Amino acid sequence: MNNDTSAQNAIPEGFHPAPIGGTFATQNGPLYARWHDDRLLLGFRVAQQHANPGQHCHGGMLATFADVLISTAAQYQADIPRHFLPTISLQLDFMAGAPVGSWVEGRADILKVTRNLIFSQGLVSADGMPVVRASGVFKGGPLLPESSSDAFMDLPGLPARLRSGATPH
Repeated sequence: MNNDTSAQNAIPEGFHPAPIGGTFATQNGPLYARWHDDRLLLGFRVAQQHANPGQHCHGGMLATFADVLISTAAQYQADIPRHFLPTISLQLDFMAGAPVGSWVEGRADILKVTRNLIFSQGLVSADGMPVVRASGVFKGGPLLPESSSDAFMDLPGLPARLRSGATPH
């Protein structure tokens, strides 16, 4: 039996720390990001701090992750200014559990951007198996302040328009 928990807790290749989602998301993370095939992928390793009594990721953590995923993806995948995007509506379908130790990863599609609203959807998987389907509507709020924590992440492969130091619209 292999007791090497460091391999089980490793962050997959290409993922980098993602200081996004504000203080609440940061304290409930850590979250990691990767740019792949013109998409922002987010992920986290389910730790004991995320667990419910059944030793699976708490639904509230998965909901927070899905909310951050599908709103943040809009900042990277749609050509919009870096606005704060308050959630207007969030629908979730929980399909399976994500056990402690599993790698949770999500990807999102931006469906429509209007003058004031963003419609998006996402799929969250745990170790490659779908666990949550999410869809949401977000309102274009005020522009995000220009600070190091609000700058675009400098992820390998990220288009030049999204790199740190790029001027927001």
